[in-house]
Amino acid sequence: MDSNVFAKLLSGCVIPAHPLALTSDNQLNERHQKALTRYYLSAGAGGLAVGVHTTQFAIHEPKIGLYQPVLELAAETAGNFCNSNNLDKPIMVAGIAGSTDQAVQEATLACELGYDIGLVSLTALRGSSIDELITHVREVGKIIDVMGFYLQETISKMVLPGEFWRKLLEIPQLRAIKAAPFNRYHTLDVLEAVAQSGRENEIALYTGNDDNIILDLLTKYKFKVNGKEVTLDFKGGLLGQWACWTSKAVEYLELTRKIKQNRTPLTQNTLSLAGELTLANKAIFDADHHFTGCIPGISHVLKRQGLMQNVQALDSAEMLSPNQADTIDKIIENYPHLTDDVFVRENLENWLA
Repeated sequence: MDSNVFAKLLSGCVIPAHPLALTSDNQLNERHQKALTRYYLSAGAGGLAVGVHTTQFAIHEPKIGLYQPVLELAAETAGNFCNSNNLDKPIMVAGIAGSTDQAVQEATLACELGYDIGLVSLTALRGSSIDELITHVREVGKIIDVMGFYLQETISKMVLPGEFWRKLLEIPQLRAIKAAPFNRYHTLDVLEAVAQSGRENEIALYTGNDDNIILDLLTKYKFKVNGKEVTLDFKGGLLGQWACWTSKAVEYLELTRKIKQNRTPLTQNTLSLAGELTLANKAIFDADHHFTGCIPGISHVLKRQGLMQNVQALDSAEMLSPNQADTIDKIIENYPHLTDDVFVRENLENWLA
């Protein structure tokens, strides 16, 4: 990874998990896919994560055949848009999934397309030993720098204990970790392993806990290691929730950064904002139905804004749960300050051009 890119990653930024825009017959909708990329960059996102859960894991299936086209389109669109608008190149994160052979192939493709780092999903190796998981990541790390990934247990059906994270941190190519277990105890397993590794200054920590975004970004975590205090914090976020209302996400990250640097006070309004955002995420991610409608929930918000045309997913089982759309609409009605509808409305025509 280029040293400037890593410095940007380490300093922290907003990285939306890029959704997949589809036509009514489940083909890639290139016009709206490009519009989404342009939206995120215009909103101030410092990176893009493509081929991750929000992009739909189904694109990794060879019979679907969308992994390469989707990664290519995002990289090309981002490059052209940044050049045309004098913007810094975003950190490009490629979702890496599947068996070790498939993961190595995907990592190779991502490198060829100019991606900077691979976010490695381990769900295909469910049931494997810790050492087998570590070997898998090592093989990917031979091709591309790695972002470790703790995906919530409800989706992954996996718990990754402290031992896994301690061993993972021994891999030199591990440059970042996205902690997204939606669980305080499991999040602390990750952070404690980083503190004990001695690599606290060289691992970029990103929250993926969509249920706890603001508080994750506000908190300074302190650990005692060999009699010394080690302080860690999440520098940024790589989040499905940040796939919508992204310009607001940029504001939130800057606010939390100022608070941690004692440049602005922590107020009750900020803590209330944290709860409101979690309430919105509860509806969008369909927490009441074990996250079944997570991806279409994000798509529903983006469709309301005109950034997507359709809500359906490649996997027909991923659909809005009963009353989920109404619940999301009510959240938007009650908490309009969470949205960036005005920003989108003012720029949508240009993004769709």
